[in-house]
Amino acid sequence: MTRQKIEIKKIDNPTARQVTFSKRRRGLFKKAQELSTLCDAEVALIVFSTTGRLFDYSSSSMKQVIDRHNLHSQNLHKFDQPSLQLQLESSTYAILSKEMADRTRELRQMKGEELQELNMEELMRLEKSLEGGLSRVVQTKGERLLNEIDALRRKEAQLTEENLRLKQHTGINTNVQGHSFNTFICSSSGDNSQDRESSNTSLKLGKLHTCGTTYFHHLPY
Repeated sequence: MTRQKIEIKKIDNPTARQVTFSKRRRGLFKKAQELSTLCDAEVALIVFSTTGRLFDYSSSSMKQVIDRHNLHSQNLHKFDQPSLQLQLESSTYAILSKEMADRTRELRQMKGEELQELNMEELMRLEKSLEGGLSRVVQTKGERLLNEIDALRRKEAQLTEENLRLKQHTGINTNVQGHSFNTFICSSSGDNSQDRESSNTSLKLGKLHTCGTTYFHHLPY
């Protein structure tokens, strides 16, 4: 004879309900003990009857099991709730990501891209922004050109001064060399006069030297 499968619902008859409670409770505690023994598991059961009577089972200490359960629940709660620092980092990352996306979109719009989603007011504001940026670029460019021109003028003045100083130095050296050359000519001229006097004296003595041979010629007095 097969066992009849009963419907799982509240038993209306109090006597039958109490009998079923006693049988099922003993079977439940037996299964808990088997689970703890076979699997080396830490098991604790707490059951209250309809009359408020307490029935419990624990494979070790009931308080130890309950404390462990509470600690595990607290850890799970901490894992579920991210830390304050992690929340701040996530919030900062979200803000920076949004700002980066906005700046990227603005840059593309300034380049003339993605303008379809802008209305007339936004287009006018973008135009003013571009005009202001262009004027600043032109102003900076002009200032840079003026600075370069001033630098070139200072360089030109420096080179001109250096060239003039070199010319003056070259003129002084030329005058000194010319004076030395004139002095040398004068000295040479004086030596030639003495040579001519000596030659005349030799001629008067009638002594001539030609090609290393000495000739004597009597000159009339």
